[in-house]
Amino acid sequence: MAIAFLKGHGTENDFVLLPDPDGELDLTDARVRALCDRRRGLGADGVLRVVRTKALPDAPDGIDGDVWFMDYRNADGSIAEMCGNGVRVFARYLHDNGLVDADEFPVGTRGGLRPAAVHADGIVTVAMGPVRRTGHSTATLAGTSYPGVGIDVGNPHLACVTTQVQDLDLGVQPGYDTAAFPNGVNVEFIEPAGPGAIRMRVHERGVGETRSCGTGTVAATAAALEAAGSTTGSLTVHILGGTVRVTINEDSSTLTGPAEFVARGELDQAWWESHA
Repeated sequence: MAIAFLKGHGTENDFVLLPDPDGELDLTDARVRALCDRRRGLGADGVLRVVRTKALPDAPDGIDGDVWFMDYRNADGSIAEMCGNGVRVFARYLHDNGLVDADEFPVGTRGGLRPAAVHADGIVTVAMGPVRRTGHSTATLAGTSYPGVGIDVGNPHLACVTTQVQDLDLGVQPGYDTAAFPNGVNVEFIEPAGPGAIRMRVHERGVGETRSCGTGTVAATAAALEAAGSTTGSLTVHILGGTVRVTINEDSSTLTGPAEFVARGELDQAWWESHA
């Protein structure tokens, strides 16, 4: 059986997409790690399996079986609840390939249902759900402590407002309170970048520093707004891979940004079998 793939990215947070509507692929941790490896595989920050909810045994309750589900895996093979950049790429794939019959439609994720809208210019807006603040905590990096706020947008974040984020070494995992984040945490470092804008860098659990993190930009916006004395508002977020726009309301949030494809093809069957 030929195994089709696509390679895409959202603000340079890159993914391998595997169309698998009936859930037939044996997507092992080893295969995910090999696919994401930038020397022995295609190279990516994660894998997005395109599958119907009804074909995924561990899909969460409450999502209709016919809804397309984003089965997202981190580069280390671990399963993640949500990925804002991944949802944009996933949604554009569904739209551009005629798998949905409207410009606005739901996407299933382990963090819940995420409505998406694909605009004529290829920009995608995703309804990211409510932003839940889980308390204050601290990240440590190179012996320095950075106060931050815990944010849950379907997955856990620790967003720290600071200065001179360009000087940070995010090649290592920032320290964090494992009691507060027992399943690991994505850590964002944020600084103001002019009126209505912030700059962010992020260390993603299971991946390392990435060029962007969609859920991280929502968490960063929430933390920056809190630092300014507000709980709602809109900010432009500059990440290493580009720019997105985040709006946070009392009970919802949206993320708007690009989604692009760079390649498509078939995986070599012998290569796939060798990485079971």
